[in-house]
Amino acid sequence: MKLVVAVVQDQDSNRLSNALTKNDFRATKLASTGGFLRSGNTTFLIGVDDGLVPKLMDLIRDNCRAREQMVAPVSPMGGNADSYIPYPVEVEVGGATIFVLPIEQFHHF
Repeated sequence: MKLVVAVVQDQDSNRLSNALTKNDFRATKLASTGGFLRSGNTTFLIGVDDGLVPKLMDLIRDNCRAREQMVAPVSPMGGNADSYIPYPVEVEVGGATIFVLPIEQFHHF
């Protein structure tokens, strides 16, 4: 058994949730916030048999894509403001960050 923890951008959350349900994967969704851009994320907790991990990874890859987005940087809260960029910059957002953890037992009641 594995516990797959997938952190995805909110824009991809519903699409991934529907794909998981359609493919008989059960998941727990948690609202989370990214540290770099302070944008909304969804964290999925998915218990899965070892043999289904590749299929699950494919589903996540197919439904969570990276994209370019213009963001306004957060102003510095203190310290040196010499490196502060006061105009929007283009950054890559989206995609998924995935952790696959071994678990000894998995129960669903």
